[in-house]
Amino acid sequence: MNIACVDPTASTTVRAPAIATASGNTFGYLVRFALANIRRRPERFVLSVLGIALAIACVTIVRTISSSFAITGADSVTDVLGGAQLWAVPAAGVHFDPDAQALVADGPAPELALPAGWTGVHTLSGVTTVAGNAVSLRSGDEMPSGQTILGSALADRLGVAPGDRVEIAGQSLVVAVKGDGQSAIVSTDLARSVVGEKGWWTVFAPDGREKDRTLAQTFGAATGLPFTADPAMMPDADGGGLIYDTVGGSGPLTFEQKFSALFSGKVTSSTLGLISTIGLGLGFVIAVSSFLAAVQERKREFGIMSSIGLADEVLYFFLVESAVVFVVAYLVGIAGAGAAVALVIPGIATPTAWLQASAMVAAFLPAMAIVGALVPVHRLLQQRPVDLLGDR
Repeated sequence: MNIACVDPTASTTVRAPAIATASGNTFGYLVRFALANIRRRPERFVLSVLGIALAIACVTIVRTISSSFAITGADSVTDVLGGAQLWAVPAAGVHFDPDAQALVADGPAPELALPAGWTGVHTLSGVTTVAGNAVSLRSGDEMPSGQTILGSALADRLGVAPGDRVEIAGQSLVVAVKGDGQSAIVSTDLARSVVGEKGWWTVFAPDGREKDRTLAQTFGAATGLPFTADPAMMPDADGGGLIYDTVGGSGPLTFEQKFSALFSGKVTSSTLGLISTIGLGLGFVIAVSSFLAAVQERKREFGIMSSIGLADEVLYFFLVESAVVFVVAYLVGIAGAGAAVALVIPGIATPTAWLQASAMVAAFLPAMAIVGALVPVHRLLQQRPVDLLGDR
């Protein structure tokens, strides 16, 4: 009979089998885990999404209006300049007429004696009524009587095509369509009979100096008029006018971009902009409150995860769930905003403005989703797993 010899010094400790680790896409597991939690409390998910979506919709609507104004501002000043480097406006200034959807002069153009080599166009500007619609009226020195040139946007608004006739100041004029603007160009005599001497000058630099950043300084010294590259600066009412410099100035923005920002700022700095910002903050509070409630309900579950070394996964889980909530709310919010502006203010909001506004709002999402997850999880991760397991 053989008796086995056992070494008394040999270790009798038996190692537990290693915990199997999940293979595959960890992010996919986290997404499924987050979706499972959403299905467990669908009412909380729906309410959170609707609350955040409402806030996002408010911000998107305001930003859409703001972007529309910015686009309108850039288009209107581009239409006025026509490639000119300088714009000499009257002492009374100019303003954007929302009914005519164009810039119009508020007083007589400055009296200019153009220096040698410079060319300029004196344009009369005002507002008239065509077929019950407010229309920006401008003069054209080479425009024959009996004809008018309409911008395509104005032609669409009036419902006319090339070759049709429109009546302006009692005269029947043959329509031609050119450019994208909202103005009607008529002969100087006809324009003067309607708007008087109100107007401005657009000035072109001598050949080879189109990009010279000292143009306004040179022209201002020759004419005695003040100049600026800031469209927010208004002319002195008691002065002779003001020269807007479209090629000079400091900074990376063009004159058109500065002008559009001026239009956009009127919306975002208004009460409407303040309300939208407050709404976005309230939406964030709703999200954080929802995640705080979820943390309280699942302390024991997260305690078990932490006790087996999955503390980091708790944070990742909340980040993924937060991202899902905010992405769904974002899609619902911008869709609702698009429908609202299309139904209520179709004349102001455009698809381009809505897309720009949606992109602006999307820039806030990553920060909101991350902070929205970190705030409720921070205190959870500071506790020991045994404390979490003891909570009921």
